[in-house]
Amino acid sequence: MQHQRSHTHLVTAAGGAIDRDDVAKQTSDYEKYHTTHGGSEESRKQMYADMVNKYYNLATSFYEYGWGESFHFAHRWNGETLNESIRRHEHYLALKLGLSKGMKCMDLGCGVGGPLREIASFSGASVTGVNNNQYQVERARQLTAGKRNGLADRCEFVKADFMKLPLEDESFDAAYAIEATCHAPDAVACYKQIYDKLKPGALFANYEWCLTSKYDPENPVHAKSKAEIEIGNGLPVIRTTAECLEAMKKAGFEIVEEEDLVDTAEVTWYEPLAPQMISLSSFRTSTLGKLITRNMVWALETLKIAPSGTVRVSNFLETAADGLVDGGKMGIFTPMYLMVGRKPLK
Repeated sequence: MQHQRSHTHLVTAAGGAIDRDDVAKQTSDYEKYHTTHGGSEESRKQMYADMVNKYYNLATSFYEYGWGESFHFAHRWNGETLNESIRRHEHYLALKLGLSKGMKCMDLGCGVGGPLREIASFSGASVTGVNNNQYQVERARQLTAGKRNGLADRCEFVKADFMKLPLEDESFDAAYAIEATCHAPDAVACYKQIYDKLKPGALFANYEWCLTSKYDPENPVHAKSKAEIEIGNGLPVIRTTAECLEAMKKAGFEIVEEEDLVDTAEVTWYEPLAPQMISLSSFRTSTLGKLITRNMVWALETLKIAPSGTVRVSNFLETAADGLVDGGKMGIFTPMYLMVGRKPLK
């Protein structure tokens, strides 16, 4: 039943807030931002809001189809399912922040609200999600409204750019971001926006997408993986772990801890994209599952059930998966560089 609902949503939501007749053009416009299609890092940074909005309008239904409501990777133990590891990965951030009932927390780049709802439920805190994509905000509100136990009363969603947060300064007890601030064109400016909204002494915990010290920009194989990750994930540029850590300090945070969680995981983070064993949860990302999805999307577009351009979106998401797996295997990329920073007391 869930599988059927996912298929239906993939068809009806393809293109997100983009008019069906405009999906193909918007896909082409999005692709032109990227190195693989002649684009430049400078143009991606200058037009980051347009680029990222196009990306999530085009990709969100695919994300929900493949990943559910939480669009992120996770630190995973042997014998742990992907869903279990995703929940634990979210709980880990809540524990790092010391979230509890009565606290007010920000979720920067909250997607459709899966992690936000889980963290609010786990911790008892009230969480405000910030997202600059109108379609995802509407999905987040829709999905949250259906939850029980008063969860919707503690979950709020604000349509806003996290480079220009329209929230009161020093009004939040904590903040977190899960694989989201990688979309920012300027890490220091982004982290400073978060810093300003936190009360003195408050913590910000971030799972950041980064290049590791193993990345060599002169290595064409490394550069290819980086470019594929950027086009397939709506990124202006991928920064290094050292650059992100320095950006946190420049924004004013005292570093409490930092760690690449890839180093202690027992199951590789990219395993869901290249599963060794086929299960119910991993089938869609297996070779056979990808083939079936590719053919299904082609058929739906050919029959004009899905909008023109949907196949191209599916293709660049597959390119992203290839780049991520290659980057993970070479050790040049991590999606879970954990940084915890504290805003100093006055």
